[in-house]
Amino acid sequence: MASDTLKDHYKERRTVNFRLWLSVLVMLLLMGVLLVRMFYLQVVNHHELATRSEDNRIHLQVLPPTRGLIYDTKGRLLAENQPSYTLMVVRERVKDLEATLKAVGEILPLSDNELDKFRQRQRQRHPFDGVPLKYRLTARDIAKISVDQYHLPGMEVEAQLLRHYPYADEFAHAIGYVGRINSEELATIDAALYGATHVIGKTGVENYYESTLLGKSGYQEVETNARGRIFRVLKRVDPQPGKDLNLYLDLDLQRVASQALKGKRGSVVAIDPNNGGVLALVSAPAFDTNLFVAGIDVNSYSELRDSIHRPLYNRAMLGEYPPASTIKPFMALAILDNKVMDRSVKIDDPGYFQFEGSTHKYRNWKRQGHGMVDLHRAIVVSNDTYFYTVAVKMGIDMIHDYLIRFGFGSRTGLDIGYERSGLVPSPEWKRRVRGRSWRPGDTVITGIGQGDMLSTPLQLAVATSIIASRGIIYPPRLAKPRSDEVVPEPRIIKSLSAKEWSVVINAMTAVVSSPRGTAYWQIGRNLKYSMAGKTGTAQVVGIAQGEKYDAKQLEEFQHDHSLFIGFAPVDKPQIAVAVVVENNASQASRVAKKVIDAYLLSQVGGRVDTPSMKSAPKGHNR
Repeated sequence: MASDTLKDHYKERRTVNFRLWLSVLVMLLLMGVLLVRMFYLQVVNHHELATRSEDNRIHLQVLPPTRGLIYDTKGRLLAENQPSYTLMVVRERVKDLEATLKAVGEILPLSDNELDKFRQRQRQRHPFDGVPLKYRLTARDIAKISVDQYHLPGMEVEAQLLRHYPYADEFAHAIGYVGRINSEELATIDAALYGATHVIGKTGVENYYESTLLGKSGYQEVETNARGRIFRVLKRVDPQPGKDLNLYLDLDLQRVASQALKGKRGSVVAIDPNNGGVLALVSAPAFDTNLFVAGIDVNSYSELRDSIHRPLYNRAMLGEYPPASTIKPFMALAILDNKVMDRSVKIDDPGYFQFEGSTHKYRNWKRQGHGMVDLHRAIVVSNDTYFYTVAVKMGIDMIHDYLIRFGFGSRTGLDIGYERSGLVPSPEWKRRVRGRSWRPGDTVITGIGQGDMLSTPLQLAVATSIIASRGIIYPPRLAKPRSDEVVPEPRIIKSLSAKEWSVVINAMTAVVSSPRGTAYWQIGRNLKYSMAGKTGTAQVVGIAQGEKYDAKQLEEFQHDHSLFIGFAPVDKPQIAVAVVVENNASQASRVAKKVIDAYLLSQVGGRVDTPSMKSAPKGHNR
């Protein structure tokens, strides 16, 4: 039997003590590390971490304002806000954006245009802002998203108000439309004002009165859970809605004007000569402005942009046409005002005007001439030779200075914001632009509104309203002034006497009411009110000396333009109109009559008078 080994109690105690102290040291070291880390978190980096923690729990949401509504003169809605459901994406809550978009695409069809627009908007957003992916969700779309939303973090369905135009085509160029804010606009607008909205006025009234219609954004502080869901609103400041606009535009009149131009290219502008209010502003053809609200697809936009009929082009404001014979009443006023020639003086018209010693003939529209013509008859039959002659007597400087008094050659200032100024040519303009000197023949053709002279339908309507009001110049307006708005005082042409105004107006009345008048056979018979007017035919292509205009030998886009200006009733004018119908030499006066009929006869309870027109006798096409 082996003997027992004796234990070394001292050694064992020392080993135990070493291990105990080592454990204590390790624990103290770990506690030291923990205390240092706690000190760093709680003291050194307290502010940053507290802020970050609060941001993870509390978010500031910007609330969009309700855009102001737009009404016509009788209080009918022309631009409204309709509730719509939109699929929004909050990027910070999406781990894999492309995979999520692909998953959504398997549930709802997403076009390339929608995806492109989404990516553009995403680059412009603020953190935790929802970015619209798909607009106008149906109930079926919402149900599909709701079923699969548990594995689509960051995807939310929101109710929004989208702009809608009940009469989109009729008011396309007057009201305009709103559209998505693009990168160029984002660089210029105040980001604080548009933090909660994705649209901005692009054209028309929507653009000009953007600051009025927009309103002011509100905000709310919300508390969210770990999944980003809102479960409590801590603070809320309501947004301020945009102000509504009431326009002078009349829905009924606008629709009549649009219908009268259906199938044609042209424009109608109607103005109340008593205050400058624009009653109708139509450019045809037009387009559906609702296509642009949520973003138009590439194919649809290309179709509108590339159409030979140019539906996107606002002919009323941007179309520049030779005013042709519609300029003759203004030339007549210049003759009387500047005492160029007595109104009773007659000129013998052989069918042309010719400078002494020259073989070139400036033809009258009636090749055999009108015989002896005074001022009154020159307007009634639209004699060119008379105005060739007086234009040379006046000289281009007098013609230029007088026509600009009626607004030709300058923008009208209509509250749309974009328009062309037209052109009243002058020797200085020709030297500067063409690099050539002015010739006497330039003065001759300027006297009948041809050559280089250009005007817009809006300018013609404003100038016509000045004649209707016998010299009172009201700035044209689409929107009725607000109660706190200062309206400019009208200007007055004081140099003309009442008799001189009457001379020209009586002649314009005979244009419509006299069988010799150039508008009589189109619109003058069976009128239920008195109308003063003037026809015009603007050449699109030149005709060589000695040749005769033959529309059958020309393409449609080379046909002459038809113009008409007029106002009614003559004694107490309520409406002044200007009409341009492109490439159709006899339609403008008929369009004008339909518009004036609708406005005047509906006011007195009568029916719209649109009698069928017989063909005009040969020679009455001016």
